[in-house]
Amino acid sequence: MPTAEANIGVVGLAVMGSNLARNLASREGNKVAIYNRSHEKTQTLIDLYPEAGFIPTASYEEFAATLQRPRTAIIMVKAGIGTDAVIDELVRVFEPGDIIVDGGNAYFPDTIRRERAVRQTGINFVGAGISGGEEGALLGPSIMPGGSDESWVTLGPILRSIAAVAEGEPCVTHVGHDGAGHFVKMVHNGIEYADMQLIAEAYDLIRRGTGKSPAEIAEIFAEWNTGELESYLIEITAEVLRQVDAETGQPLVDVILDQAGAKGTGAWTVQTALSLGVPVSGIAEATFARSLSSRPEQREVAAALPGPAEQFTVPADQHDVFIEDVRQALYASKIVAYSQGFDEIRAGAAEYDWKIDLGAIAKIWRAGCIIRAQFLNRISDAYAEAPELPLLMASPYFAEALTGAQAAWRRVVVAAAQAGIPAPAFSSSLSYYDGIRADRLPAALVQGQRDFFGAHTYRRIDKSGTFHTLWSADRTEIPATDTH
Repeated sequence: MPTAEANIGVVGLAVMGSNLARNLASREGNKVAIYNRSHEKTQTLIDLYPEAGFIPTASYEEFAATLQRPRTAIIMVKAGIGTDAVIDELVRVFEPGDIIVDGGNAYFPDTIRRERAVRQTGINFVGAGISGGEEGALLGPSIMPGGSDESWVTLGPILRSIAAVAEGEPCVTHVGHDGAGHFVKMVHNGIEYADMQLIAEAYDLIRRGTGKSPAEIAEIFAEWNTGELESYLIEITAEVLRQVDAETGQPLVDVILDQAGAKGTGAWTVQTALSLGVPVSGIAEATFARSLSSRPEQREVAAALPGPAEQFTVPADQHDVFIEDVRQALYASKIVAYSQGFDEIRAGAAEYDWKIDLGAIAKIWRAGCIIRAQFLNRISDAYAEAPELPLLMASPYFAEALTGAQAAWRRVVVAAAQAGIPAPAFSSSLSYYDGIRADRLPAALVQGQRDFFGAHTYRRIDKSGTFHTLWSADRTEIPATDTH
């Protein structure tokens, strides 16, 4: 029987799992057991990185026997039935008090279901969002674990040892119970969709408006990365735009097929927001933009539809002014996307009874994850000053930033519309801004329509209670007791 000398184990040794295992093994105090359904991958990892001192195992029984109590295992397998199968195997060989961590991109309702089922055995189940991709898994990711308070006692020191570090603080916090970790990771990915789409729209507007080459626009993004837009996504955008295709000599961005893929987390974010009644229009439009890009047959037919009569061209002496307008529009729209994302996290916490510290979430996203940015310090500061802040973009710093960017933002959206250049994330973000700040919305008419065709009732501005108009009779108004 193997000796129980590992304090942590990893199941699933594809790239993410292998890199996470290597990260764990490189930190002082960790001894890592590894298991993969195909033992060949286990052996390959052992052969490639002998210095890691991994404990290889060939069965779940052997894997469990190598782990110190409470046994702690991180599952890094493809989300879905494969995850359920691994959980079943670990439950079979683990004991009450042990900890199973799902580090994949699971849908949070699945995590809630799994936690509830595993809890019945006395074993702790933790859904942990892990952001940063392959590099983050190896060098230090941002980690968003849920699960019980009991599991965090053991798991906390292990995860802190491998997390990215921002300003001396590890980018990990106990998000909340059961599915809270995967919920927050889902919203993180939704914000990521919006951020990427906004950057793509900024690039498209500059290129079409000024005629600058991808390499020239790369320098613009590199300059932006030295200011308030400093972020990982802005940084890598410059790198992508600089890249030249070795085969054709063309900018790589010009030979990549313009059909963006998606793995589902953006759609989950939007679907969940709809069920919670939270508008996340920037994330939704970014998700729909990917869907639209992946409809080549429809796009081919639509290419014959008319657009503006004149081609969009910014006069040469106005290039710098236009580019600055786009920068400000990008920053303003980014504020909206993050504000909407944090609204969804707050609403999810209320719905599922999670105690989520929004300021702490902003802090753990400052390094390691895909949306890491200087900007997140401002979000953390806003929640530190007002933990119950009802709207992030209304905090003093962001309100001032939006005020300063508003004129440029409107000019860019108008220019895009007049030029026939799609800018759905820019446009929807501005519409949300105008909607949330409006003193009166046309929703009053919508309520009148709903009452007319469905007797859905309405409330009045001048008296309390709920009312219905007898539209098909004499159209008198009566108090209503039924609010459909």
